[in-house]
Amino acid sequence: MSEVSVSELSEAEAREELKRLAGLLTQANLAYHTEDAPVLTDAEYDRLRQRNASIEARFPDLTRDDSPSAQVGAKPSDGFGKVQHAVRMLSLSNAFDAEDVADFDSSIRKYLGLGANTPLAYIAEPKIDGLSLSLRYEDGRLVQAATRGDGSVGENVTANAKTISDIPQYIESAPKILEVRGEVYMSHADFQALNTRHQATGGKIFANPRNAAAGSLRQLDAEITRARPLRFFAYSWGELSAPLGETQIGAMNRFAEMGFQVNPLTQRFENQSDLLAHYAHIEENRASLGYDIDGVVYKVDDLALQDRLGFRSTTPRWAIAHKFPAELAWTRLEAIDIQVGRTGALSPVARLAPVTVGGVVVSNATLHNEDYIQGRDSNGDQIRDGKDIRVGDWVQVYRAGDVIPKIADVDLSKRPDTAVPYEFPTLCPECGSDAVREEGDAVRRCTGGMICPAQAVEKLKHFVSRGAFDIEGLGAKQIEAFYSDETLPVRTPADIFTLQDRDANQLAKLKNREGWGDTSASNLFAAIEERRAIPLQKLIFALGVRHVGEVGARDLARHYLAWDRMTAALDLSRPAALAHRQADLAEQKERIAAADAARRARIKPVRDAAIAQADVPPEAAQAWDDLISVDGIGATLGLSLSDAFANATERQAFDALRAQLRSIEAPDLPNQESPVAGKTVVFTGTLEKMTRAEAKARAESLGAKVSGSVSKKTDIVIAGPGAGSKEKKARDLGVQVLDEDGWLELIAP
Repeated sequence: MSEVSVSELSEAEAREELKRLAGLLTQANLAYHTEDAPVLTDAEYDRLRQRNASIEARFPDLTRDDSPSAQVGAKPSDGFGKVQHAVRMLSLSNAFDAEDVADFDSSIRKYLGLGANTPLAYIAEPKIDGLSLSLRYEDGRLVQAATRGDGSVGENVTANAKTISDIPQYIESAPKILEVRGEVYMSHADFQALNTRHQATGGKIFANPRNAAAGSLRQLDAEITRARPLRFFAYSWGELSAPLGETQIGAMNRFAEMGFQVNPLTQRFENQSDLLAHYAHIEENRASLGYDIDGVVYKVDDLALQDRLGFRSTTPRWAIAHKFPAELAWTRLEAIDIQVGRTGALSPVARLAPVTVGGVVVSNATLHNEDYIQGRDSNGDQIRDGKDIRVGDWVQVYRAGDVIPKIADVDLSKRPDTAVPYEFPTLCPECGSDAVREEGDAVRRCTGGMICPAQAVEKLKHFVSRGAFDIEGLGAKQIEAFYSDETLPVRTPADIFTLQDRDANQLAKLKNREGWGDTSASNLFAAIEERRAIPLQKLIFALGVRHVGEVGARDLARHYLAWDRMTAALDLSRPAALAHRQADLAEQKERIAAADAARRARIKPVRDAAIAQADVPPEAAQAWDDLISVDGIGATLGLSLSDAFANATERQAFDALRAQLRSIEAPDLPNQESPVAGKTVVFTGTLEKMTRAEAKARAESLGAKVSGSVSKKTDIVIAGPGAGSKEKKARDLGVQVLDEDGWLELIAP
């Protein structure tokens, strides 16, 4: 069985998959954390998140504001009081095989600057499939219990938590402030007994122990919770007034001394092989544990190293969940459909005879691109042993790290005689425009642009999505309806903001339309009006410019600080952007056979125009260098942004939108009180007291901008041993140069 890796995705495919993943996983989070009614199995959910994280790691500029990797849980229910966590409750990144665990260990060693043979201890503990809970003790007394919620704000379930016998009400030896975190769960035996009682009395029958535990803890009547057999395992902590120890295992022992239940399978190990052996032991005995688990969690044991490693946006660097594998199933491929995305990408989707995979009925699967269908990867190498995929084939499906299930294999022995190789379309199925696959790209793309209704609708859906303008009451379904409406059409973003000012008779038709009324229409207009003020980074992201994801939009916003400043810089830098493309084109055209005139004609006209040599004004070159020197931007994103703002149709749409906005809010810059806040810094040479990744993370946390190149706008260059041209250029420009000790002294608390 072969699997196409994330490295084979094109940028267009990645963008489309991240968009769909965000919607699917947001709904799954809501169903799991708030409604206690999961729509995905744990394996499905985890593999979806893993796929999302892998794509974001390869395409960081495509990361969305509503990315699942930026979410922890879901918003708390309105049925409980809200609790602001003093320390965020984060989720864990996942590993699915031994290679992932090895990568986890390697990444930690690289971040800390440790050699492969340097001792590094971990603890391993079962990952309980329950509901996360944070218990706050003050002067030894339990004063508050809260669910994880969205990681920052949870639900106040204090009265309910006090009914759980595993949770101490008072701790003699506790620090003055102690937040104990762990998992509320229900044993298999207690779950079965609960359902038996409910069946006899006509009560609710729970689907699994996790649902039963979550539903029991989140009862508005604590007496109902008291009647439910809930348990609690402690495994971590939040706010502390004093340390619990020097190691993770020491802290776990301290919890046990305080009266908490700590999982007896938690052990400390010195190497990966012992970790994996413990994982295998737990998996082998999983059915006999008496409670549900879905993997094993590994944590760096040394708490000082945990502090150094710190956190990503939603996960700690020092821990990972090694999950148990997903399930497989065979079914028949009945058809291959082509979907056209926001950037014109033609994405093939397999329509399957429905089959149950991991407890979920599956009828669709992604086919990625034409190479994947033909049994090749992006380099032309074989996948699935070179077996192509044809309509009528018997295919193996699994719920892996994809937005929809993936086809893993084909059974050629069951291939019907009538099955023929699939011919990928060269015309857009939505608008009939040429569908072109450019040199070096794995995806075929519709050239119709905004005349293609599929692209136009998808751009509008992106515009109103959660990470962009997020207009309440105006989702994907409403966008489709407005786009096709001849009396009250919405074809561009600016049209959204003119809805209320249009002909009264048209608005009356809206209110009389199914699903709309005076209240819903008024609410929509109010929501639109509210979005006339928008943060700059959300506006940039909402434009739907290719390659500009949430992270890239944030970086652009922090760099330029204002819309007018960014647009002026893009206009100024345009000649330099074209010259940059000219150099790229010269190299690309050498790879295209001279006889392939048809392919050469497909290159965008703007690229052909750029072939002509032109002098670039110094101010244009400086503006271009300033743009692409922003850490995380680069030439690919810069060219895409430049093209979008230089395109007359798109620029007209952008300007029309800007005219409808009341204000564009400058981005929040982190830690403005630090001595390097707002400054641009460059690291060069070898750092001896921290790794480059650690140094960058620390600088950004203090509000600095980290750049990859030195220019007149650079404020500080930190030069370690071996620094070369960057240090020389900095001194020639009069930029402040510090060694590593000087930098650490500058940023010291």
